[in-house]
Amino acid sequence: MASKSTVAVLGPGGTGGLLAALLSRSGHRVVCLAQEHTAGTLRRTGIAVRSPQFGEFTAPVEADTELREPVDVCLIAVKHTTLDAALTRVPPAALGDALVVPLLNGVEHPAALRARYRADRVAPAVIRVESTRTAPGVIEHGSPFTEIDLAGDGVPHARLDALAAVLTGAGVTARVVEDETAALWAKMAFLAPFALLTTRYGLPLGEARTRHRAELEDLVAETAAVSRACGAPADPAQALARYDTFPPGTKSSMQRDAEAGRPLELDAIGGALLRAADRHGVPAPVTARLVSELRAAGH
Repeated sequence: MASKSTVAVLGPGGTGGLLAALLSRSGHRVVCLAQEHTAGTLRRTGIAVRSPQFGEFTAPVEADTELREPVDVCLIAVKHTTLDAALTRVPPAALGDALVVPLLNGVEHPAALRARYRADRVAPAVIRVESTRTAPGVIEHGSPFTEIDLAGDGVPHARLDALAAVLTGAGVTARVVEDETAALWAKMAFLAPFALLTTRYGLPLGEARTRHRAELEDLVAETAAVSRACGAPADPAQALARYDTFPPGTKSSMQRDAEAGRPLELDAIGGALLRAADRHGVPAPVTARLVSELRAAGH
């Protein structure tokens, strides 16, 4: 990858917008792909970031409704619920030799992307960040960290290393991990119990982990068992300990989506977990009950 890269960002929301602004600020060319209204705003105003980690700054970006030229990297930062529609903005022919880097929750999207794009250029990543788009081109980054684990079975290692260097140079803590399955399931094993429990009961994590402790323990045990069956190590005790360190007011993104009346990533998280459990014959009764109760509630 050249010292200065061209990066497309599909979905310049909380996560994509933050990364777009950081990459632009560090001198890379950034093309945001979004709906016409959002693209027009970004072309005029750039992306403004407020962040305890990175300070307050505004970075210029290019923006379009569709990718029209080859790029070095395409970051995919949309939600699962809009993935299929959003991918029409990235025609395979336009991508060239670009790395395709999805930053999505769940474990099933890499296969779908490999069916559409060059399989040896799809590099699934896991991002740990709390960042929200409050308006087009306005990003509130709340967490004191922005961490990305890059993986990609079959992707040339040099390409992953080069991207990690670009992201690190922009201020992100980025590293290449060897095992794609382990990376995706590590995120899933943490996210699924947290998202399902807080959304089902409409409670922040502090109350949910106290009032529904037994259910949280069951969810963690089920998720860990499925993760292990899929070939990814999981430590239920460590997962529970992590939940206990989070501030009590913490909400999952699924819960925030429910409160705002947005579509939930219920199928990408709960559904995918249950499909994997089914494939491997792992019982997951508490997960299944919470998913069915959320669906019955209209999600």
